Amino acid sequence: MKAPVSEIFSSIQGEGILMGRRQIFIRFSGCNLDCKYCDTINSKNNGNEDLLTINEVVDRVNELITPDLHSISFTGGEPTLYPEFINEMVNSYANLKILLETNATLPEKIGIIDNITYASVDIKLPEHFYRWDPNIFKNELRSIEILMEKKATVYCKLVILPSTKINKVEELIIEVSKKTNDYNIPLIIQPSSPIRQWKKDKKKILKFSEVCGKYMDVLTIPQVHKCLGLD
Repeated sequence: MKAPVSEIFSSIQGEGILMGRRQIFIRFSGCNLDCKYCDTINSKNNGNEDLLTINEVVDRVNELITPDLHSISFTGGEPTLYPEFINEMVNSYANLKILLETNATLPEKIGIIDNITYASVDIKLPEHFYRWDPNIFKNELRSIEILMEKKATVYCKLVILPSTKINKVEELIIEVSKKTNDYNIPLIIQPSSPIRQWKKDKKKILKFSEVCGKYMDVLTIPQVHKCLGLD
């Protein structure tokens, strides 16, 4: 079995509840969405990657293991395009924690993946796309349900832009909270990078936190790895 892998590297997790943790990132190439703010353009489409076997990936990961390693992150692109490959990888590292970083729009694929320790679920907004498909949000909600059933530690991530409308965010977060209230799943508000674009809108970031805090446990975290100058 092979999968398109554009990068395997060790770094500090700069997003979400695992911020600051040392991880090995396995970045798959290819994505089923086309987000305007995508910061991994080279992984969006197949063509900039190696087709690697499980053993080749395992060998590269083994070379990168350090004493401070916390977990392995499957990221992209969109990693859930390759659920069988991920399952084989997970079986190779039974004692390591696994983070799945996903747009969560393929619930049928997420349902196949076993032994997910953590899951970062992107909540997409209509403004993130040139053309909005309401099924994107419906599938994200279904994926959250599946991940909760799998007993994964789930958190939602919402990328906001200076142009993001607070009322639209509130509409979606109300629906997310209905699915997650019994599990107290946190919401990570992530101001888009570079952070200097928020110079004139810093108080708006606080307003997003206030509004979303009515429905979910909120943390506001920029992309810390970029602030540190890391991949």
